Amino acid sequence: MKIAFDGKRFFNNSSGLGNYSRDLVRILASYFPTNQYFLLNKNKSERGKEILSHPNVTFVPTSKGNFSRQLKMGIDAQNLGAEIFHGLSGEIPLKWNDKPIKKIVTIHDLIFLRFPEYYSFFDRKMHFWKFKKAAQQADLIIAISEQTKKDIVEFLKVPEQKIEVVYQGCHKAFKEFIFPEFLAATKEKFSLPDRFILNVGTIEPRKNLLNIVKAISGTDIPLVVVGKKTKYFKKIEKFLVKNKLHNQVHFLENVSMEELAAIYRLAEIFVYPSFFEGFGIPIIESLFSGTPVITGNISSLPEAGGKDSMYVNPENVDDLRAKILFLWNNESERKRRVRKGFEHSKNFEDENIARSLMEIYRKG
Repeated sequence: MKIAFDGKRFFNNSSGLGNYSRDLVRILASYFPTNQYFLLNKNKSERGKEILSHPNVTFVPTSKGNFSRQLKMGIDAQNLGAEIFHGLSGEIPLKWNDKPIKKIVTIHDLIFLRFPEYYSFFDRKMHFWKFKKAAQQADLIIAISEQTKKDIVEFLKVPEQKIEVVYQGCHKAFKEFIFPEFLAATKEKFSLPDRFILNVGTIEPRKNLLNIVKAISGTDIPLVVVGKKTKYFKKIEKFLVKNKLHNQVHFLENVSMEELAAIYRLAEIFVYPSFFEGFGIPIIESLFSGTPVITGNISSLPEAGGKDSMYVNPENVDDLRAKILFLWNNESERKRRVRKGFEHSKNFEDENIARSLMEIYRKG
C-alpha cells in the first residue's frame, strides 16, 4: 500500500502537531514496513531525520508555486500512485484529479470554537473554513479523542459514522530506560530541586499555569515549568513578584526530548489543570514516565489520564492545592497511582495505535 502524508507539520513544527506527525509515521513504518510512506512538503528539515532513514519512508518535494499545498499536493500524491492521502493537521488539499485516492484527515481539536477569546476573528474564520472543508471532502475523519469526536459532530455537523477515534501516543523517549547518569546530569544541568512538581506546555491562558502557582503559594513545594512563553507569562511573573515566589518556580527552555523525559522521571507529581484539551499528550508522557498525574476533570483529560489519575476543577485553586499536598505528602499513594497509571498507558502503546490506523486505512 502507498500512503501519502501532508508533511508540513512533520518538518516544520517542533512540538504538538509536529510530534503527532512524526510519531504516526514512525510507528506505521515500524509495524507495517511493507507499505510505502511518502512525506510531501516544499522542503525537508532536520526534524524527523531518523524516521526518514527508514527504507520505506520517502520525502517528496511538492510542485512549486503559490498555494501548492492546497492546489497541487493532492495531485502530486495521486501521481505517485498513492492509494491514501492523510492530512495530519485538520487540512487536506482542495484540488484533485480523477485518479482514485482515499482521503483521510486527522482533527485534533476545535478549541478555537470552544474558546474563541483566545483567537483573533480572522484566525477563527480561517480555521473554521479549513476544518469544515476538510471534513466535507474527507472520506473519513480521525479524531484524537471521544471529546474531539463529539465536537466535530456538534460544530462541523459531520455524521458520527464518518469519524473514528484513534488516540495519540507519545515520543519513544518517554518509554525507554534512562540511565541514572543521564538523570543526574539533567538534574545538574537545569539546577533542579531534589523534589518538585512539574508542568509542561505552552505558557498560555488555556493551560492555566497561574492557578498552579496560586496553589503552591504558602507552601514550600518547588514547581518546574517547561514550555514556550507567551505574553501570558507577564501575568505569571507579576504574581510571582508580588508573592515572593521567584525562588520557588523554575522556568526551563531549550530542553531536548531526552532531557524532558528525564525531567518527568525526576518529578514527584505532574500537574496539568488545563481548561480544555483535544487530548493532552503531556499526561501520556507522564504516565509512561511513572509520574502520578493531577489534571482537569473536563474535556478529554479523563480519557488520557484514566481512572487512577487525580482530577480537579481547573478553576478551583483550593481543590488543586489540597490534591497537590495530598500526593506530595503520601508516597504510598503516589506509588499506587503510578502502578495503575502505567497499566492505563498500555492503551497508548505504539502497536495498538499502528493497528488501529491500518484498520482505518484498509476500510472500504
